[in-house]
Amino acid sequence: MQTIKIKDLSFKPFIAENELQGLIKNVAQKINNDYNGKTPLFIGVLNGSFMFMGDLMKSIDVECLVSFVKLASYEGTETTGKVNQLIGLNESLEGQDVIIVEDIVDTGNTLEKLYQIIQEKKPNSVKIATLLFKPDPYKKNFKIDYIAKEIPNAFVVGYGLDYDGFGRNLPSIYVLNQ
Repeated sequence: MQTIKIKDLSFKPFIAENELQGLIKNVAQKINNDYNGKTPLFIGVLNGSFMFMGDLMKSIDVECLVSFVKLASYEGTETTGKVNQLIGLNESLEGQDVIIVEDIVDTGNTLEKLYQIIQEKKPNSVKIATLLFKPDPYKKNFKIDYIAKEIPNAFVVGYGLDYDGFGRNLPSIYVLNQ
């Protein structure tokens, strides 16, 4: 992996594709163990989770349902702090075991809004799975149940994560060169 340029910024290699796949398989194994005999509903948060969700589903052995929602709180490299719901849930969640699938959790603002929306629909349980977790900016009171990798508070792109819409297609993750 080499340093890359996206728009006006330079990014250096951070997590290689083969490491990502190993991390995802570990998360899937934990979920398979926890949901043995159950039928969870996975809700992927678009746009960023699409690659993680796709690869995660390939390693999920339990019978499951899959859906997606879209919320946004980013502009460029900065979180705006306000969440706008763009595409909502159509499924009935009452009595369901729900697993929210995120690409990255940093402030938790997007996740908090989605968590509230889902709780209002009376599911049996709600758990959260994320590819990347930044513990430093996270100040929310709910648990992240499945974390593939904790990372420092740095801006990352690739594997679904973007900079102004670019870089999502990269098979590895890169960190902003500072």
